[in-house]
Amino acid sequence: MTAPQRIPAPVDPAKLPGNRVELGRKTPLRLDCGVSLGPFTVAYRTYGTLNADRSNAVLVCHALTGDQFVAEPHPVTGKPGWWDLMVGPGRPVDTERYFVVCANVIGGCMGTTGPGDADPATGRPYGLAFPVITVADMVRAQALLLDHLGIERLFCVIGGSMGGMQVLQWAASYPERVFAAVPVATSWRHSAQNIAFHEVGRQAIMADPDWCGGDYYGQNRRPQRGLAVARMAAHVTYLSEAALHRKFGRNLQDRNRVTFGFDADFQVESYLRHQGSTFVDRFDANSYLYITRAMDYFDLAAEHDGVLANAFRYRGRPTPVRFCLVSFSSDWLFPTSESRAVVHALNAVAANVSFVEISTDKGHDAFLLEEPEFYEVIRGFLDGCAEHYGLRRIAGPVS
Repeated sequence: MTAPQRIPAPVDPAKLPGNRVELGRKTPLRLDCGVSLGPFTVAYRTYGTLNADRSNAVLVCHALTGDQFVAEPHPVTGKPGWWDLMVGPGRPVDTERYFVVCANVIGGCMGTTGPGDADPATGRPYGLAFPVITVADMVRAQALLLDHLGIERLFCVIGGSMGGMQVLQWAASYPERVFAAVPVATSWRHSAQNIAFHEVGRQAIMADPDWCGGDYYGQNRRPQRGLAVARMAAHVTYLSEAALHRKFGRNLQDRNRVTFGFDADFQVESYLRHQGSTFVDRFDANSYLYITRAMDYFDLAAEHDGVLANAFRYRGRPTPVRFCLVSFSSDWLFPTSESRAVVHALNAVAANVSFVEISTDKGHDAFLLEEPEFYEVIRGFLDGCAEHYGLRRIAGPVS
């Protein structure tokens, strides 16, 4: 793989579009690791209009390598929003009807406080001095953001992959604040296989000489090679064998015969190298370490005495949250069996739950791609919830 050019940190938060708010100054955020963090900054974007009674708010939670730019061109890459098929005018999450909030997770690198930001105690970037975070910590930070915005209750919280983990955590931690929850292509806990894939990626980053023990900031050094390899390994898990074969097969890249060397002979090799090299332009290696670790630690049952159903009890009764879970038939990263386990736990407490498995060969990434049945399922669920919730089609603005 061609050595990436050494460049400074890829993102200057001050130059990012959108909103940034400082939280936790008076009452720091107590993290699961036992450390109190505060003040800290959350970067977020909003779409649509909050109605007069503040009842039409939808929180979109992003996946591992996502960010707050869910429905607009990305300021670094220029590519469309990562879920612009789902969120926008006339989309299933209709911004002409709903007020959409999407925040960069704590530990991230797109404006929310993470390892690349300055530690108030030293004035230097945290690096590995940044406290280890969990999915629950991410959700607590989001709850503080909603408090800041004056949103007491969400009409819906929706997300896929790690975003789906956040959705489940929201439903477990704040059931009184969530009317509907849509966890997509996700699980109630990270499997041993997924932890193993993450460890491969982390070791690739930490083996890069430019990682400098996590203290590469300000040295005009970044572990781009390691981060690119981590992205390549992870990206394989987002696809299915059928999707890879359909897109690439054993086709050669810009040549008629193999070179008997280690250049990118095959199209699939060239594709993965491109995925790795472009990823380093918008993501921080230490953030990758922290966020993958947060996913590894996620285990909703462990938080509730080892019984998943207990996560969905509220004051001795079934959770009041309405659920729609969606899985994809070819997703081997978060297979359908893991969504079914959540459905069974919800059924055990007589919760209101719908479940759909979408038949597709696109693998885990199907939730981000063109899958008409998937988008119609979400549209139908939200329309039904909105009718029950008394949410009008056209929302009036906040006075």
